[in-house]
Amino acid sequence: MDVVRKGIKNLHLGVYPPHGRVRVAAPLALNDEAVRLAVIGKLGWIKRQRARFEDQPRQSKREMVSGESHYFLGQRYRLNVVVQNSPARVAIRNKRTIHLFVREGSDTARRERVLLAWYRQQLKALIPPFIGQWEAAMGVKVADWGVKQMKTKWGACNIEARRIWLNLELAKKPVQCLEYIVVHEMVHLLERHHNDRFTKLMDSFMPQWWLHRAELNRAPLGHATWKY
Repeated sequence: MDVVRKGIKNLHLGVYPPHGRVRVAAPLALNDEAVRLAVIGKLGWIKRQRARFEDQPRQSKREMVSGESHYFLGQRYRLNVVVQNSPARVAIRNKRTIHLFVREGSDTARRERVLLAWYRQQLKALIPPFIGQWEAAMGVKVADWGVKQMKTKWGACNIEARRIWLNLELAKKPVQCLEYIVVHEMVHLLERHHNDRFTKLMDSFMPQWWLHRAELNRAPLGHATWKY
């Protein structure tokens, strides 16, 4: 269990995949015994979260060779690696296959970088319409947004800068999951904490948000997505 002291009012407890690491963010004024008792009081919840992660399917390490399974927007595709003397690129030409075009001698790391760059490009095309739609619905303004690989979160919000971040792994998940994370992070512009008001706001803007969260929890985890 990791305990981090912060200048916050309330204790926050999180359980993270793949193996259920427990992380506690505790107010500076809260002593160690109080933190311990708070965690003990949540042991049942912690065990349920860990069991959920254990049941969640995971991909084995990807070697970036033809025949492998890769995911895009929740759909499973077969990878087809095409070696050619031209710039690297990715294309989907049917509903079953991702074609990865690479030069002779490209190694696993290079092929993975090409695919991740393509995922990033796809996400960056999908996100702006969602932000525009929900800015109007919520009456808020996102000053900036970005996509990056994140180790323990699907998204993040810098409230002061009004900037949101989306996890690159969302390119592999169903598009409704991407929209849910966009909405979740934008609601933080109205409510900083995951409290009752936050839940009520989520319920009002996206009544089925919990279904999308459940879908994220069911979707296969990448073999290295949650290394920390």
